[in-house]
Amino acid sequence: MSDTKPEEYPTSSGSNRPFRIAVLISGGGTTLRNLIQKKAAGLLEGIEIVLVISSNPAAGGIQYAQQAGIPLRVIQRKQFPNQEAFSEAIFQECRQAAVDLVVLGGFLKQLTIPPDFELRVVNIHPALIPAFCGKGFYGRHVHEAVLAYGAKISGCTVHFVDNQYDHGPVIAQRAVPVLDDDTPETLAARVFAEECQLYPEVIRLIAAGRVRVEGRRVRILPSQPHGSAPS
Repeated sequence: MSDTKPEEYPTSSGSNRPFRIAVLISGGGTTLRNLIQKKAAGLLEGIEIVLVISSNPAAGGIQYAQQAGIPLRVIQRKQFPNQEAFSEAIFQECRQAAVDLVVLGGFLKQLTIPPDFELRVVNIHPALIPAFCGKGFYGRHVHEAVLAYGAKISGCTVHFVDNQYDHGPVIAQRAVPVLDDDTPETLAARVFAEECQLYPEVIRLIAAGRVRVEGRRVRILPSQPHGSAPS
């Protein structure tokens, strides 16, 4: 990724081919469930979930892929000698499925992003990056840390994934208040409600070719008249 040359996300706009995504999970699969529901409601038009990969054979989210008839692969970290080999197995599945975008949905294993998938992997984090992020900050741990610190605002962040935890360029964020009587559970529910709206919105923007990366800054291009492409 260049620090000087703007990079537009590759898009299938202008063709009859749907924009193809893979969703990577490790646990309950609530993000996957949300995307499946949004697709069923017609809110991900032109976008298809063509592959689900789980790092955990017992992940609860597997049931959502099976119920929706989405091809599923289970790829465990312990099956490989190192992170690079584990990552390559995952991205090879994505290549074979002709995936345009890899969507992390509670995927708890670090990946090594190959050159052909730079700016083609996104994640949603349940806090406002760069606060309360990095190794060990996931799920309930994030919300506990927010409350322990006494922060007044939290939220969620969608970002491109690079080879460091929660480090890639930020695409979009949504904020929520932290209430005096919040518990990790109530705060998590408020943040997740925003995640359910923000993540599909960002995926739609990427699929439409409206996301441009300039170094660490991400610009959202204005919508174009039907049939035209961003300049």
